[in-house]
Amino acid sequence: MTDAPKTKPEIEFPDGPAPAELQIVDLVEGTGEEALASSTVDVHYLGVEYDSGEEFDSSWSRGESINFPLRALIQGWQVGIPGMKVGGRRKLIVPPAQAYGTSGGHPLSGKTLIFVIDLLGVS
Repeated sequence: MTDAPKTKPEIEFPDGPAPAELQIVDLVEGTGEEALASSTVDVHYLGVEYDSGEEFDSSWSRGESINFPLRALIQGWQVGIPGMKVGGRRKLIVPPAQAYGTSGGHPLSGKTLIFVIDLLGVS
């Protein structure tokens, strides 16, 4: 995995079974303003499926960051982003129950997801 912020990350294929709990790993610690549960965040992110390593979404691929109110996102982001500081890069490994559910109508239901997130700003 690359550690350089401001460039699209590369995620190595994980070893072993997917974790049952949310995993939060700071790859680069930011020094700016801290994200709160009530924040709207400006992020660049890459999302891949844990089992296949296939990219399913990336703001990097679209060429622009995205602003989201944290409370409108999947639970893994609502729990995994607060406390992160602007300028940081964090990896979240999100089990299905904290992503898109264990089964159901979303194409990513039942899947453990890996996100690498660069926090660019908070408001």
